[in-house]
Amino acid sequence: MPYTVVGKNTMLTALGVTHVSAHTGDPGETGINEVTGGSYGRQSVTFTTASAGNLDSSNVPTIPIPGNTTVSFLGYWSASTAGTFLGYTDIADEAFTSSGTLAVSDLDLDLNL
Repeated sequence: MPYTVVGKNTMLTALGVTHVSAHTGDPGETGINEVTGGSYGRQSVTFTTASAGNLDSSNVPTIPIPGNTTVSFLGYWSASTAGTFLGYTDIADEAFTSSGTLAVSDLDLDLNL
């Protein structure tokens, strides 16, 4: 059964994503392969009101990444540490030969399959 736009917007709002993480490999169902080391930590993300089955970020989280790390996925969590892993997005690999930051701009979560 397809969901209505109102149903999709309700589900996205209820999902409860509050933080974004960086991953060196596929996070699977549990959020494995999360970056570690240096000053890495999940960053807070906020969203606009869900519309048309889509949720758009309203800030640009900047994730500190240690050197010699390649980021391949972004993960979505309910907390800055521990919490519930809620999903992920495959991104173009970004290699950090030295410490740097990954700016997460225009983060979109959608249910329009």
